[in-house]
Amino acid sequence: MEARVLDDLSDIDYGAWQFKTYEEIKAANPRLFAAWFAAPHLVRFPDGESLQDLIARGADALRFVLAHHGDETVVLVAHDSLNRALLLQLLDQPLSSYWRLEQDPCCINEIDIAGGHIRVLTVNDTAHLENPCPGA
Repeated sequence: MEARVLDDLSDIDYGAWQFKTYEEIKAANPRLFAAWFAAPHLVRFPDGESLQDLIARGADALRFVLAHHGDETVVLVAHDSLNRALLLQLLDQPLSSYWRLEQDPCCINEIDIAGGHIRVLTVNDTAHLENPCPGA
């Protein structure tokens, strides 16, 4: 099976927040930190991206895959941020619902896109993991 890297599937660019702890971010900018959890669709990370940027990149990756592999089964591997944003779009839900979808590490989301029809079959499946969420 051939693997290919699609840069458009990379995680959201957290800009100045990258590699910082929640405590560091909250201390530096408590208002923006709170907004990220209350109204994520209205946030742009300092020197980084917004959810709108992320979904545009994710949609480009999805269009590429559909154009080149439309009749095939394809596995896309991405971070939880991109997974949430794409799922919201495929479910016709607003980006303001970002935090309503759980995306555990290594989860599987199964989506069928055929004949112009989109069906989201599975969301956040972790049954394949021995210990899905330690400490949860």
